[in-house]
Parts: sequence; C-alpha cells; structure tokens
Amino acid sequence: PSSLYILGTDYSERYLNMKLLISALLLGAAAAFAPASQQAATSTAVRASEYTEETGVVGPTGFFDPAGLSNGIDRTTFDNYRLAELKHGRVAQLAVIGFVVPEFYRWPGELFPGLKFADIPNGIEAINAIPSLGWLQILFFVGAVDYWGFLGNFETGKPNLDPEEFARRQTQELQHGRLAMLSTLELFRHNAQNLVEPNFDGLDHLITGLPFLY
Repeated sequence: PSSLYILGTDYSERYLNMKLLISALLLGAAAAFAPASQQAATSTAVRASEYTEETGVVGPTGFFDPAGLSNGIDRTTFDNYRLAELKHGRVAQLAVIGFVVPEFYRWPGELFPGLKFADIPNGIEAINAIPSLGWLQILFFVGAVDYWGFLGNFETGKPNLDPEEFARRQTQELQHGRLAMLSTLELFRHNAQNLVEPNFDGLDHLITGLPFLY
C-alpha cells in the first residue's frame, strides 16, 4: 500500500480518520487563538508585539503570530514581512488559477518548438514536461521583476477611496492571498497523491470540488 495512507488501507476508513484529524486540529486552533475576551490570559506573542492593530487582523483568530516574528522588530522589518506575505498570497492566487483554468482551456500554439500548450499536462506533471531552457527563462523573468521591480507601481485604475474603505480592501486582499496559499498546498497534496496512487479518490478529474468545469 502507498506510504501516503493515513490509517489503514481501506479508503472509507482513511477518509473518516482524516476528517477526525482535521476536526481535532481546527478545534485546537480555535481554542488556542480565540479572541482575548474568551481566553483567561493573552499570549506572550500578542503582549510583546506592537502591531496587533495592523491591517489584516481579523476575527476569530485576531492577531495571529504564534512564532513571535513581530516581537521587538522595527516598522521597516514589519513592512517587509507584510510585503512578503502579500507577494506570496498573490503568487498563490495565480497558482490556483494555473491549476483550475488548464482543466477546461489551453492556449493555442506552442510553448516551445515542437511542444504545444495542449500537450502539457496539468498540475505537477507539467514540471517535467517543460524544457530546462523554458524554466530558466521563467525563473530569470520572475527574479528580474522581483529584484528590479520592472512592473512597478500601477497608477492607472487606482480607485479613489477613503482611508477606512482602503484599509478594508487591503484586508480583503490579504485574506484572499491567505486562502489561496492554503488552497495551493491542498492542490499540491491532492495532485501528488494522485500521481503516487492514481485514482485514489475514485474521481476522474483533478479539480474535484468544481464539477461544473467539466
């Protein structure tokens, strides 16, 4: 049996055990990071940080920094951390789109001479299908944009918002990115398990939660 089995070899048993495990983790997280009014004491990380009221703090978890990364840092360092979170969230949103869209649409033409877009498998398998030169081009372009900021700060199309609405939309973007990061991890896990154990879930498609795509 596959090493990715959680408990036992029977699918229904493994599915039940997985649900129980996830439920226990969620309950534990909810208990550990409940709002201050529901806790007997505030965590050391929250007490020590100066950034508990920053944009992006939402309920029910409130300020979430269990590793204490924001303790004793200056504003520049905190802003760099927040910028990194924002970048990762945006990349994760693109990754989710990159998983979903190829399930029902492929670009016409060729990615590389002799390699059509339609011939590239979706998901993790695409890593081996793209030639090394293609990966070097992708990595160079992404690195150049990130390091030199070629794309810059887009002024066109920016809405004129009052500070309260602007902060609300900033929080929404952070939340969307956080959700996308979790979604990307689950897509990777599900896709990888399907490669090790084809059709392990008894379903025919990669994006099992959106049957209307097919």
